Amino acid sequence: MKSNTHINCMVVDDEPIARDILASHIEQTPGLELAKSCMSATEAYEGLHQYKVDLIFLDIQMPVITGSNFLRSLRNPPLVIFTTAYQQYAVEGFELNSVDYLLKPITYDRFYQAIEKVKERLAYKSAVRPSVPSQTQSIDYIFIKQDTKLVRVNYNQINYIQAEKDYSSVYLEDKRLLASMHLKLFEDTLPKASFIRIHRSYIVNLTKIVSIKGNMAELVDIEIPIGANYRDDLLAALRI
Repeated sequence: MKSNTHINCMVVDDEPIARDILASHIEQTPGLELAKSCMSATEAYEGLHQYKVDLIFLDIQMPVITGSNFLRSLRNPPLVIFTTAYQQYAVEGFELNSVDYLLKPITYDRFYQAIEKVKERLAYKSAVRPSVPSQTQSIDYIFIKQDTKLVRVNYNQINYIQAEKDYSSVYLEDKRLLASMHLKLFEDTLPKASFIRIHRSYIVNLTKIVSIKGNMAELVDIEIPIGANYRDDLLAALRI
């Protein structure tokens, strides 16, 4: 990520002290800018229409509309770092594909670690964003970061992808790759004509599905559960 790239931030928290601490951390971090500080999800909705926001610091437990419900309501959400005073909400944060999870009171060291993850995520999205294809050329691959290099993987090599908290396991025909990106990013990047999310933890290559048996999708060597909220879309994609 280029050093002159700015990350526009929004803070959403009903506690004034928590908002002030995050605003201070943002102010002293080069490359970050506070676009808006909000005390409720309602203010945050308004802010997203007023400002370009790259990153939201979002409190999970808020009155009226919780942070998790607010995030679920967004069609194309920015990157999110959840904040809370309660450790038990960490799992929910990762299931919603947050970049990180900060436990209050938030120290600057821990804040900075989270920002480094954000920078890595933004740099990765920039690196794998396909160029605009010509009329005679189509993109049929994705680059997946492995250690210090980006590995090219053709779409037809991918059987399925499984969420692993803030990572994802990409299962190819002959090996598994561990990618430092959330399942949601794969869902947004891969072609929807070939790949579909069938469970909150799984994306499958439609061409690899051998059969549907009850609430399970059978691939060549594994059965993957079909979530109730995803079943209709899967059957429609398979023209069943």
